Amino acid sequence: MTVFAPNTWGDRRRVRVGLLGGSFNPAHAGHRHIAELALKRLGLHQVWLLVSPQNPLKPTAGMAPQAQRLDAARRTVADNPRLIATAIETALGTRYTADTVAALRRRFPLVRFVWLMGADNLAQMHRWNRWQNIFRAVPVAILARGPYSANALAARATRRFARFRVGGRGLSGRPPPAWMFLHTRRHPASATAIRARATR
Repeated sequence: MTVFAPNTWGDRRRVRVGLLGGSFNPAHAGHRHIAELALKRLGLHQVWLLVSPQNPLKPTAGMAPQAQRLDAARRTVADNPRLIATAIETALGTRYTADTVAALRRRFPLVRFVWLMGADNLAQMHRWNRWQNIFRAVPVAILARGPYSANALAARATRRFARFRVGGRGLSGRPPPAWMFLHTRRHPASATAIRARATR
């Protein structure tokens, strides 16, 4: 399969793509770990790391410039051509995940997208702008992460969509809403810890 990086005007490729959004402040081996797990466990062709301009729920203080975060993300996944770090959200002019997903579905109408997120984000997903639209737009895969996984299944988002939980490998082919929790080997890397070490 030929791998293409996403472009802002879209195309009609027929592939299965995982979307891993985040600040990536900085990107680290843990991000790569869950992206590669998603490739394998979900049968995806690519994972796009969406390096956000600025997470509306995170303070600007301590946030590295997007160009710096994008460069670090690209270096983190450089030797795996199926992992693509991109600032496509900036080009699309979207601020919220619900808008980003909607725009990508319009511009890549034949791609089967899956939203990827760590269990830590799931716990506060109900604070996201129009978060329920994300579940209704694309399948969602939640990946185990650190100590957050134990409480993830009690999160407001998973309670709201409890009856749409599925198992097996065919998540990308299911009509939304559909979501699964992937119990995976956890990776110890943490962006917070990396930033703390950098300031010592």
